[in-house]
Amino acid sequence: MAFSRWILVFWLFSLVLAGSARAQSSDGGPDTSKAKLRFGPLAIGPTLELTDFGVDTNVFDSPPGQEKSDFAFTLAPGSQIWLKMGPSWLTGVVKEQIIWYQTYATERSANTSYQLNWKVPLSRVTFVAGSGFVNAHDRPGFEIDARVQRRELSFNGSAEVRALPSTFVGVGGLQQRVSFGQDAVFMGTDLRTELSRVDTTATAFVRQELTPLTSVSLNFSREQDRFDYSPERDSNLTGMTGSITLDPSALVKGTATFGYRAFEPLSPAVPAYHGTTVNVNLGYTVFGTTRMTLVAVRDVQYSYDVNEPYYLLTGATGTVTQQIFGPIDVAAKIGVQHLAYRNQTGGVVLLPDRVDAVHIFGGGVGYHLGEDVRVSVNVEHQKRDSILPDHQYQGLRFGVSVAYGF
Repeated sequence: MAFSRWILVFWLFSLVLAGSARAQSSDGGPDTSKAKLRFGPLAIGPTLELTDFGVDTNVFDSPPGQEKSDFAFTLAPGSQIWLKMGPSWLTGVVKEQIIWYQTYATERSANTSYQLNWKVPLSRVTFVAGSGFVNAHDRPGFEIDARVQRRELSFNGSAEVRALPSTFVGVGGLQQRVSFGQDAVFMGTDLRTELSRVDTTATAFVRQELTPLTSVSLNFSREQDRFDYSPERDSNLTGMTGSITLDPSALVKGTATFGYRAFEPLSPAVPAYHGTTVNVNLGYTVFGTTRMTLVAVRDVQYSYDVNEPYYLLTGATGTVTQQIFGPIDVAAKIGVQHLAYRNQTGGVVLLPDRVDAVHIFGGGVGYHLGEDVRVSVNVEHQKRDSILPDHQYQGLRFGVSVAYGF
């Protein structure tokens, strides 16, 4: 928790000095409009979220009849950082997530994450180097319902050349190490043994700028996933995707990627997957009063169960926020996720190629205190349907949330 205290101190320091922020003209660099504190070339944008300050009716995502309720909240201070260094930019995001339960102390945690990128634009070539780190005690996805310890460390880099006035070609690479803790266990399975791995990806791409706010790209990738203790899970992945990227200042903002992936396990006992992939994160604002967001995914995810070594995750979540009058708005959220499992040849499973479904419904009423602070009362219901009784659950979370700097 020591790092948590430093994050809180840094955030409070930034907030106190936020009034000294000065406007900065755009020079083609990243969007720093959310910066509240500036010291010469350094800009800082503190953020703070207090979410679900209320009741969780199913703390452990237990099956029906076994639910445990508790008072809980999540506090997430953080900061965005921008540093101009000559022609280059150093950007970073630091976040801390403090999860607190009143009764069930085993569910309390302090999760840390950071991202750091250095972008060097030259006359015709742009270089990017970056790193990311996650240290969390949480649920890693829709399948594993236990909060377990894991670490993720990644390094990435790319080089992009301007071939024509609006056309760029480039190459990139990413390596990510995923490590689960020694006591990370779910359904009797040692997650450290089954899921700790190194993922290495190489990409080549062509990018076309359609407008100053919009670009499209065609990407080719080759990925190798190598497991530390379960080499029978090793796999190679080849993909081709098309992406559109919309600037944060555009009416529609975010990214949308559609493509094809060939997932080829090295073990002949594990079936391959050849099919479509989707990764969408878009936002749209109408007349400044209606805000809509869509997050969608379709891709392969590794399962904890060696008999069902992976599943195809297909899902989407949409949110609509409507300003009613003055500073008051209402929000509605709906989402569904399908987990389509694939079986290992000779594996022992109760239902071959089963499909689980997670349904999410929620809503709330918000009140804006100025431009940067929103206070809301929210409720969210989540339910998982499965042929396996131990994987079924439903729960309700309701309480107060406060967001600053978003």
